[in-house]
Formats: sequence, structure tokens, C-alpha cells
Amino acid sequence: MIIRSILILFLLPALFVGCSTSSSIYEKGDAHYTGRDLFPDKVQLAHAKGFTITYRDHYKVVKIMSPFEKATDTLTYILVQRGTPRPIGYKDSQVIEIPVRSMVAMSSLHLGLVGFLGCEEIVTGMGNLKYVSSDKVLRRINAGKIAEVGKDQGLNEELLISMHPDLVMATGSPVSKVNRYESLYQAGIPVMVNSEWVETTPLGRAEWVKLMAALINREGEVNKKFARVEKEYQKLVQLTANVTSRPSLITGMNSKDAWYVPNGDSYVYRFFRDAGASYHWANTKATGSLPLSFETVYPVALQADYWLNVSIGNVQTKKDVLARDVRYADFKSFKTNRIYSYNKRMNAQGANDYWESGAVNPHLVLADLIRIIHPELLPDHELIYYKSIN
Repeated sequence: MIIRSILILFLLPALFVGCSTSSSIYEKGDAHYTGRDLFPDKVQLAHAKGFTITYRDHYKVVKIMSPFEKATDTLTYILVQRGTPRPIGYKDSQVIEIPVRSMVAMSSLHLGLVGFLGCEEIVTGMGNLKYVSSDKVLRRINAGKIAEVGKDQGLNEELLISMHPDLVMATGSPVSKVNRYESLYQAGIPVMVNSEWVETTPLGRAEWVKLMAALINREGEVNKKFARVEKEYQKLVQLTANVTSRPSLITGMNSKDAWYVPNGDSYVYRFFRDAGASYHWANTKATGSLPLSFETVYPVALQADYWLNVSIGNVQTKKDVLARDVRYADFKSFKTNRIYSYNKRMNAQGANDYWESGAVNPHLVLADLIRIIHPELLPDHELIYYKSIN
């Protein structure tokens, strides 16, 4: 049944081809177009592994890897400059006219991408209007300029088709029902799958902002802005490169189903490593999270110096922590008051800016983590996304 579900997921009317090894290439010439190169600014990918961009005179070829870790197929999209002909040879690929003028965002991360480039005005719909941190997007919602379209089985296809956005940006994961959007494709609405979560580094995940830039022809701007983020992140990594002590940590909390801990190839673990911490599950070779029982995590948690990302439900104090399970009081980090959540920038509606601007500003997240784990290295840094739970 699992295999069958995976096969059904990929019955999108898009062309599946093998992964390209290049990250950003320029190729000249097309049978239908003999004009000048319309894209003088081009992105080069240094960190992201989940997508590639190839440039032609009047269009771009984007290939997005399958959201499944062990799959090797890609989804292919043709980004064609408005007013120019559709290229030959991509009959079965989805075509997106660029620059994109209207987009439905199905994840708060997508708001972080548009916010990084200051193009919030292209967002005309969202899966859920509740979990929004961006002030600009909130103002557009209050002005009635962004519609709620629902998600998964609650998706309002009739509304989406009537809106006819230039693009729906969907989230790809092993549990996402991406085939849910097939009717939109049949109605001429492109659906692009964003699978940034498969990236193994924070910079790789943040570099998906270059895909957004390609959709709106803002490559020159994104190259400059991302270069600054990259430089700051790498500068912070150098701070912890030679630390003599690497405090241990645990992360997350137990939920009804399991205690999910980041795998060793996940971007979350890379944050911990770059912040100068040691992590018990560093050698698990997978991205995403590893589901464990409370009893499995418990002996590790007893000795861990820090407890991070304590953010399930409305946990604001140590009393709230104990209300979920009294055994948490046994943890060393609980006794020493070294418990932190990434909820500092959560608003009254429950939206958390960690998942929006934090996704495209990994240098700020890393600075928070270094301030927590090695406060002597950044004594003047004030926490931005993290806060202490007392």
C-alpha cells in the first residue's frame, strides 16, 4: 500500500527525468526564438541539492528532485518569459509564465521566500490564513487581497480555479497528497512542488529563495542578498570551529505518537553541529526526523546539557513542561534551567516567524544557538527566535 501511495502521488502531468548534475547552466538557441538573452542575471547554486536551474535565451528549465529521500526522479518545469513562444521539446512539462504575478502559497515557508525578496504583493491565496507572521502579508489579508483556499481534502478547487493564479506552490513530503492538485493542472494552473525539507544544510534550505527569484526574474537581487547571508553564516561557523568543549543537547518533546529527533543528515542537526554542540543521533544517515519512544530518549536526556526546541503545544514555562510529563523533571537541563524554545517571535494567532523569516535567515538562527550553547563567543547577541523556558 505504501508503494502504491507513492506511485499515485507522482501521477502529476509533469515530465519525470533523471536528476541533473549541474546547478545553473546557460544554453543558447531555440528553434522558435532568435532574440537576445532575456536573463542577463543568473543564479548559481552552491548549497541546495533539491533543484537545478538551466537558462536558455527566453526560458528557464527548473528540475525539482522528488521529495522522497531515496527516489531519483525529478519534476520538470519550463519558466517562459511572457510574450515569447513555448520552446520545443517539453510537451509534457508544466509551463509557468514569468515573471509570476500571482501565487498561492501552501506553506508559511513560502512566505519567507517572498519576504526575503520583498515581493509579498504576488501572494493572492494561502492554504490557511491563520499561521502568518509577516506584517505585510497580514495587511494584505486584512485588506481582503489574499484568499484562504484550504489544504489537502479541504482544498477549495472551485475557488482556486476561479482565481486562476499564475502558480500554486505546494509542499512536497512523503505524506503530502500532491496528486490532490491534478485538477488544477487540467485547468491550466501550474503547481510547483517545493521540497526544501530534504536539504541537509541550513544554507541549502535557505537557497531555495533563488528558485523564487527565478520565478519573478529577480536573480540579480537574490545573488547579492543571499551572498550576505552566506558570508555571515560561514563567519559564525568559524567561531565554533575550534571550541574545546561541545556541550550535549536533546531536542523536541514527546508527542502522542513518538518523540521525533532530527536525523544526522538533516539541516537541523547541521545547525547543532555548526553551533558547537554534540548530538547523540548525529550518525543516523537520513534527512528529516527519526521517531523514537520516550523510553529511548530518556537515558540520553538525563545527561544532556541543553534541551532545545521545546515547542509542542503552548509550552511557555517549566510548569507547562511538567504538565505534559513529570519525568521531564529528571533531565539535567531541566534542573539547570537550560531549556529553550524557538517561539520568541510567535504572534497571538499562533504563527511562528521561526518558520518564515527564520528559514531564509539561517545566520540569525545560528547566532541564537551559539549564544545559548557558547555564550562567551557572542556575549552581545540578543536572542531573535529563541527564548528561555523558566
